[in-house]
Amino acid sequence: MKRVAIVALAFGLTLPAFAKTHSYAYNVPCSTLWPAVQDTLQHTGKYDVIGIHSADLSASYTVGYFPLHKRINVLGLSAQGTGCTLQVHTTFRGLAHNDSGDLKKRVDVSLVKLPTAQAAKPETTATPAPSTSN
Repeated sequence: MKRVAIVALAFGLTLPAFAKTHSYAYNVPCSTLWPAVQDTLQHTGKYDVIGIHSADLSASYTVGYFPLHKRINVLGLSAQGTGCTLQVHTTFRGLAHNDSGDLKKRVDVSLVKLPTAQAAKPETTATPAPSTSN
């Protein structure tokens, strides 16, 4: 029993060594991507949000089902020309977990379902043509 506890402790201390930052480039501005990220975190039921910071386009959240298996992840958006980069810092990626890849897939789904095409277009207003009746 003592050996199992020592192995578990050693494994628990080495988990941070698996932490990594993943970057995903999008061809949409951050103002279009950010609502999709928020929708993913708040409405998919897969994440417990710790904090969302709209001013700096960042969020921290937990993923996992059991208290001992919850992982804290952090994400941020940064503008790259006319596009946007989503950076996800994950605390663990194992055989059964791909936190950043799963988040990206869900953000992609939210990006398609939200009315982002309208938000990405410049707003134009239609004005009626002046009438030329005599």
